[in-house]
Amino acid sequence: MTKKRALITGITGQDGGHLAKFLHEKDYEVYGIIRGQHNPRRKEVEEEMPYVHLLEADLTDKSSLIRALEVSKPDEVYNLGAISHVGYSFKNPILTADVTGKGVLNILEAIRFYDKPNNVRFYQASTSEMFGGLDYNRPEKGYTEESMFHPRSPYGVAKLYGHWITKNYRESYGMYAVSGILFNHEGERRGIEFVTRKITNAVARIKLGKQDYIELGDLWPKRDWGYAGDYVKGMWLMLQQDKPDDYVLATGETHSIEEFLDLAFKEIGIDNWKPYVRQNPAFMRPAEVDLLLGDPTKAEKQLGWKREVDFPGLVKLMVAHDLEIEK
Repeated sequence: MTKKRALITGITGQDGGHLAKFLHEKDYEVYGIIRGQHNPRRKEVEEEMPYVHLLEADLTDKSSLIRALEVSKPDEVYNLGAISHVGYSFKNPILTADVTGKGVLNILEAIRFYDKPNNVRFYQASTSEMFGGLDYNRPEKGYTEESMFHPRSPYGVAKLYGHWITKNYRESYGMYAVSGILFNHEGERRGIEFVTRKITNAVARIKLGKQDYIELGDLWPKRDWGYAGDYVKGMWLMLQQDKPDDYVLATGETHSIEEFLDLAFKEIGIDNWKPYVRQNPAFMRPAEVDLLLGDPTKAEKQLGWKREVDFPGLVKLMVAHDLEIEK
């Protein structure tokens, strides 16, 4: 039996690493797109995941994407590549639009050019940041696939373009193209620049005497936090259905950054984290999303997907991982 083949953009990111491992364990031939000649993450990927075939390409260059498709001959394409840090998108909105927004169009066009029989199945990584979290826009039970969008950052706006162009190509050209609207998903692979990993890494360093405090922005925003390892299974399930459709993946719970701090510091025996946390205006955004809460009912019913790691388990896992690394 011939192995199924998958091509992943964003292979060096958190989700790319989790997904590559998941697909490898399902006996896929895995290809990953890496950007730039001297990408500093290349060696790390090669050492950790020697089963991934790395291809040089760029979401802003359609011709390089076509070459990557011709080499990998994928059954499934997962577009996880993006300028994915919300704060960074305010500082570099044009680059964010080019990569996170127009990059989706480039890869859809590359697939359409390469795949005349329409056999390739395409997954687009959409985001809960497209909803915006505003009071008038917030359903009681959480955002669903039908909720109104109101993005509050250049990242959210760019992702919304990617979401709609994916839907447009599905309806216009009959492509098997889906968007997974994923709420915040974290884990040990999360970049240190993201608030959850910034907290767990700082907590580990404080425990080991390497650091005295942590600087953060606003502490009141609430997020629907899950474990990234659970969410990549949902991505895969979306491409295994008879008909393409879009799905929300979420936990159905929301927790504040303060709650995350509570659990993280308790993992190292500290009940009062306030002496160890300082707020820095430099980390506050021009527009903040107050609260995000997802309703994963459709994914649970139609895909059979459900998160396995709960919120306390996620924090515990991340702190334990960073303690091990910092030791």
